[in-house]
Amino acid sequence: MRIVIAGGSGFIGKKLTDLLLEEGHEVVILTRKEKVSANGVSYVVWLQDGAAPEKELDHVDAFINLAGVSINDGRWNMKHQKQIYNSRMEATDELLRIIEALPHKPSTFINASAIGIYPASPNAEYNEGSTDAANDFLGRTVRDWENKAKQVEKHGVRTAFMRFGVVLGNDGGALPLMALPYKLFVGGTVGSGDQWVSWVHVMDVARSILFAVKNDHLRGPVNVTAPSPLRMRDFGRTIGIVLKRPHWLPVPSFAMKWVLGQKSTLVLEGQKVIPKVLMEEGFEFLYPTLDAALQDLFKKR
Repeated sequence: MRIVIAGGSGFIGKKLTDLLLEEGHEVVILTRKEKVSANGVSYVVWLQDGAAPEKELDHVDAFINLAGVSINDGRWNMKHQKQIYNSRMEATDELLRIIEALPHKPSTFINASAIGIYPASPNAEYNEGSTDAANDFLGRTVRDWENKAKQVEKHGVRTAFMRFGVVLGNDGGALPLMALPYKLFVGGTVGSGDQWVSWVHVMDVARSILFAVKNDHLRGPVNVTAPSPLRMRDFGRTIGIVLKRPHWLPVPSFAMKWVLGQKSTLVLEGQKVIPKVLMEEGFEFLYPTLDAALQDLFKKR
């Protein structure tokens, strides 16, 4: 297949690109800067004055949209929140314009999303059929993002929204920061410890995206989380066990709020999210448990 990725140079995009190339697919990455094609990947400039990527993107089988400013970087002040929101809307608008201009439409559009669309709760359990929606900054961003991406369906393009959980990897995401206190022998429960962490290994994220591209049954919301979410105290304790470090020094909520501001909600609040669609469609997780995921990730350091 010929697959176009927006955001292909990011944390998840790099893993996905490697996986697609291993399977023999043709990968095209949309980029803001001119790049020379190499290692089986070609590059097409977009989101620049005078760029017309649609002229180079005919006969594409699938578009994958991972573009957007990372929610893990920077402090969530008004300026950064605006960048997070606008980057997602602008990139998706441009992809919609590109697809509309193509004489041959792709069969599939995979759009990144997030479990932040579900309200934080210590007790509720969410799957793709859940109708409760968060009304905070992240919840509104995800809802607007999915609604915009859904517009591509008017062209007969199958669309799936991959709602990522807390993605664990060595090259980005939440794990390096979460593991650092344990490596310094000062790890412990963050906040109350009752909040849920619906995590997923980055390789299972990449594999689930490819699974969605190949599987014509997948459309609409798809939770991309491991089938075994944990409460924060158990999540931290598992990090300590795998790293052979103590889990003893609590980090109070007020300290996280002081350091991270509004972004502290990412670690002080959480949702228990189950990947019901992936499991019902037969997706097999390489790392269904946190112990297995951490054993793999920490051995690679």
